[in-house]
Order: sequence, then structure tokens, then C-alpha cells
Amino acid sequence: MGTALRAAVIGCGNVAGNHAAAYRDLPGVDLIACADVDPDRAARFARPYGAVASHPDDLFGLGLDLVSVCTPHPTHEAVVTRAAAHGVHVLCEKPIATEPAAAARMVAACEAAGVTLAVAFQRRFWPVARRIRAAIDDGTLGTPVLGHTSVLLHRDTSYYTADTWRGTWAADGGGVLMTQAVHNIDLLQWYMGEAVAVSAAHSTFRHGEAIEVEDTAVATVRFASGGLATLAASTALTPGLGTRVLVTGGTGASAGFTEYPEGSEARMDLWAVPGAETAESPFGTGLTADLPLSRINGALAPFHALLVADFTDAVRQGRPPAVTGREAGKSLAILTAAYASAASGRPEPVPTLNEETAA
Repeated sequence: MGTALRAAVIGCGNVAGNHAAAYRDLPGVDLIACADVDPDRAARFARPYGAVASHPDDLFGLGLDLVSVCTPHPTHEAVVTRAAAHGVHVLCEKPIATEPAAAARMVAACEAAGVTLAVAFQRRFWPVARRIRAAIDDGTLGTPVLGHTSVLLHRDTSYYTADTWRGTWAADGGGVLMTQAVHNIDLLQWYMGEAVAVSAAHSTFRHGEAIEVEDTAVATVRFASGGLATLAASTALTPGLGTRVLVTGGTGASAGFTEYPEGSEARMDLWAVPGAETAESPFGTGLTADLPLSRINGALAPFHALLVADFTDAVRQGRPPAVTGREAGKSLAILTAAYASAASGRPEPVPTLNEETAA
């Protein structure tokens, strides 16, 4: 396998442990450092992994090959472009940024430096998610004409108040759409293709005293193929009802899967293909209590491990990762159009990640 890749994690918050554990456990990779602007948090986080605790300003002097960026959303651009300037390959947490112009600059910086930029949409590694993509590619479903996703989750208000940046437009970039539903928006556009217009509305029903962003949103999306999709998202449910994706293709066949409870591996609850029909309750044996965020993230760790393995393999082979920066820009563009539509009250075009956007 050759010389081990030297990896680090920057930003020691909720999801960073999944990245750190994946690097620690992956053959041919050494987790060198964990960095945070809070030195005490960096020290506590790094200790179990046998890594050095670092400040972000000192991280890129450690001879790194790879870094996972797990910092707050609007800081992604500065960290990613700095990594690129040092020749370090980057796995960035979702969303890639909070505005398409920032995403475009990140992509341009990494391409100019010749480094890999991957983005953490680990739910693409669910077997059922890949089964639908394969069914589109082999013609079983045909070109998707109708899609739907629901993201119906529970968050205590304490989730937002635990970090000062959460729930603000400036530091979080948005609410349930930007932070939770972005995963399902990514899956939806992976299946449906290029999005061209969005009509959306959002509100705040439960967490208004703690946040200035939305906790509930609905949207319709039109695609270049002529296909249509709907979205409903909220963190105001008690109990949460998990997430779902449903796709109908031009053949008339449909397929859908559910992630319930949140964080669990999604199950194919509908396979409506003539001659091979199966269906089951999206809630399995029934409703369960809402899980703490630590357990939700912990349950997703195996798919972060697959994501990190794909990223490191892409670096070694010089191939694109499963989700490139350009690909991740597509879900951000849909989000941008959704927020613009909610503000204007009319459908808004989906911007493209091009040189004009980056200017």
C-alpha cells in the first residue's frame, strides 16, 4: 500500500468523531491531529484517538495529506481553500457552503491546486440508495418523472442553543433545509437530474425563541428533464417520523426507502416494479422514542467509514470521489433557490456552479 496517508480532522463538534474513527480504523491512514479553535475541546477530542491536539492555525504545518472539515457551515470556504493552498486533499462536511459563490471558489481552488475535494453525503452509501440509482441507470425505472422526499424530524430546542452559531442565518446559513434536508435534496437530485426551478415556503413553528431560521419548509422542484418533485421538511415533530425518498420513473415503476428511526440504515419499503412488487410499513414494527443526536450520529458511523474509504481511495488512485465538490454544489443550488423563492413568493431559478457564480 506504500506510505500511510497522514490525516487530520478540523472542527471537533458532533459529527467529527465519525470522521476521526474512520481514519483511525482505515489501513494505510494515520490520524495525526484534531484541531479546534477551542483548545480544551481539541485536547478532549484528540486524546482517545492518540492524535495531537492542534489549533487550526497550526494544522497545515504538520505535513498532512488529508483533512476532514467539520467546522460551522460558513467557515468551510476559508478552511478548504487554505488546505488546497497547502496541497492537502479535503473531505468537507455538508453543506459544502452556504452560498453557491463560495462553493464555486472552493471547487476552483482545489482544481487549481490539483487536490481532491469530496463532500460528506454518506447516505449515498446506503445499499437501497444505490439500488435506486442502479434501477434508473439500467432502465428498470426509466427516466424519473416524479420524486418526493420528506424529512420529518425531532430536535429539542437545546440542540440549537448548545452552540451559539446554530440557528442563525449568518453562521448556520439556514435551518432544517440547510442542515438536515440537504442530505435528501442531494439524493433527490442524484436521481432526478439537473434542477432548474424551485418554489418554496418556510416558517418557524416550534423553535422560534431560540432560532431565526426555519424549522419547517415545503418546496416543489422542476428538473431539466421535465420531471417534478416535492419536499416537506421539519424539526418540529414529536416524535420524529424519519426521512423518506420516493421516485417514479418513466416506465411507471416506483421505488422508495425510509430512514426510521433517524440515523438508521434506510430500508426499501416500496419496490413497485411489475413482476417484483414488494411493500412494507415505513415504520417497521412501530414508532420509537426520539434518539439523542449522539446516537443518531453513531448509527451513521459505518456509512461515514465507507465515505472516508472512498475518499482516501480516490486520493490514491487519482480518481473523482463519490461526491465531488461540483456535485455537492447542486444540492446547495437547490437550497439557494428555495430560500430565494420563500423570500420572493414566486418560483426562482436554480443557479449553476460556473465561473460567473464564482466571480
